[in-house]
Amino acid sequence: MSLLDVKNLRTYFHTRNGVVKSVDDVSFSIDRGETLAIVGESGSGKSVSCYSLLNLIPQPPGKIESGSALFDGRDLLQMTAKELRQVRGNEIAIIFQDPMTSLTPHLTVGEQLIEPLLEHRDITRSEARQRAIAMLDEVGITNPEQRYHDYPHQFSGGMRQRVMIAMALITEPKLLICDEPTTALDVTVQAQVLQLIHQLQQRHNIAVLFISHDLAVVSDIADNVAVMQKGKVVEQGSKQDIFEQPQHPYTKQLLAAIPHGGKQNAPSIDNVPLVSGRNLQVAFAGAKQQWTTAVNGVSLDIHRGEILGLVGESGSGKSTTGRALLKLISASNTKIGGQISYQGEEIQGHDNRQMLPLRRRMQMIFQDPYASLNPRMTVFDTLAEPLLYHSLATRKNVTEKVLALMDDVGLARAFVRKYPHEFSGGQRQRIAIGRAIATDPEFIVADEPVSALDVTIQAQILELILQLSRDRQLTMLFISHDLSVVRVLCDRVAVMYQGEIIESGKTEQLFNQPKTDYCRRLLAAVPSALVTNE
Repeated sequence: MSLLDVKNLRTYFHTRNGVVKSVDDVSFSIDRGETLAIVGESGSGKSVSCYSLLNLIPQPPGKIESGSALFDGRDLLQMTAKELRQVRGNEIAIIFQDPMTSLTPHLTVGEQLIEPLLEHRDITRSEARQRAIAMLDEVGITNPEQRYHDYPHQFSGGMRQRVMIAMALITEPKLLICDEPTTALDVTVQAQVLQLIHQLQQRHNIAVLFISHDLAVVSDIADNVAVMQKGKVVEQGSKQDIFEQPQHPYTKQLLAAIPHGGKQNAPSIDNVPLVSGRNLQVAFAGAKQQWTTAVNGVSLDIHRGEILGLVGESGSGKSTTGRALLKLISASNTKIGGQISYQGEEIQGHDNRQMLPLRRRMQMIFQDPYASLNPRMTVFDTLAEPLLYHSLATRKNVTEKVLALMDDVGLARAFVRKYPHEFSGGQRQRIAIGRAIATDPEFIVADEPVSALDVTIQAQILELILQLSRDRQLTMLFISHDLSVVRVLCDRVAVMYQGEIIESGKTEQLFNQPKTDYCRRLLAAVPSALVTNE
């Protein structure tokens, strides 16, 4: 008998604009010790399916219309609120996508760890504390006795996710639901977290329900896979069947969108550097005027017509290097050193007035388009602003130029009067790219522009960037922690570690013959589907 058997689950949201069938006749089952991955794009119903089991959807507007969910022979959907409280965090635990918003900021991690034990077990506070410290040690937190008293903000993203795993497993549940637990993590940290979940699952014989939009990640952790699209399960089967013999067109589309292989049709690259940095130094002032060095002696050349990939883990100094090259780092509370030249002209000493003519030729695409777009400006206003500011359009022809930009980035002209919140993540990134290319720049810094996107949307944006770079002869610094994306897009790669470039070279040469241990570790952490699917 299955540990969890879900039949004909329907969860609808009743909104002012009508009924949204988020989960529409979904069925799946999972055995003890097994990992079932539910995959699909944002909005496919993955998370709502799992949250419905524990009555964690907002009601209203959500409503579980029908279905059953037998867990150890008991129907979760028929339980009272009191009965469900005994199941949640005890027999079924959840690891949420963003640990920073899931952990309570004003409580120590120790207090949060012992809460489920005190709630569900007949145990003293001292015993709970010892169990919590042992659990922190088990998930790989160093100095667990000391870290027990720390607050969430004192942990890195990967360490916070380990705390969430410890909290979920501290009551030794029978089922662990993982909702995109590695989406925001670097590739090496992601590999560590996935390995940790697998080890703890084997040790405690836990069933894992793994929600993800990333088939590459799923290929490393799942036994069985269910593929969801628009609220329905369109295909399910063993991992081998799904990856080697997919049947449904949507599954084939998801698999085809996984980045793999090297760059095709590489452009001719000018040997003369367009942008150069020499011995770049950036340090930020912290508490009590203690300086933190983010970039330490970085030197690089970016040649006209090439895409240079800058890779490394969070905190390695990638984004700071990109902003330094564009002179977008404020001088207050910051020490900046070294030389920056653009087309042979030294610009490190330029003030804002001197930089103004160069701003049109140097642009940036930010990681989060929702944060970088003005919520009070329509698409038209966003795209028209740089055109009018740099006198590249007049009031008479600005509409024509804005519509042409929307065509270039694949946005329907009918959307021109909409605001950022009315678009999906992929569409917002297209707007941000449109704004960056509006001034017809020569050089663009793209800072993690696809890291938060679904795999199919990511593939579309990467193709758009490649197309624009070919059509407009763009030179680009592409910042990423995703090596599979870098391999598809970039001509050369530079690897950063702790503020320094430790290795660089042509993309395929670096992937096939890495010289440093750190680079080998980065490549080893790439999910196997990205390695074998070449």
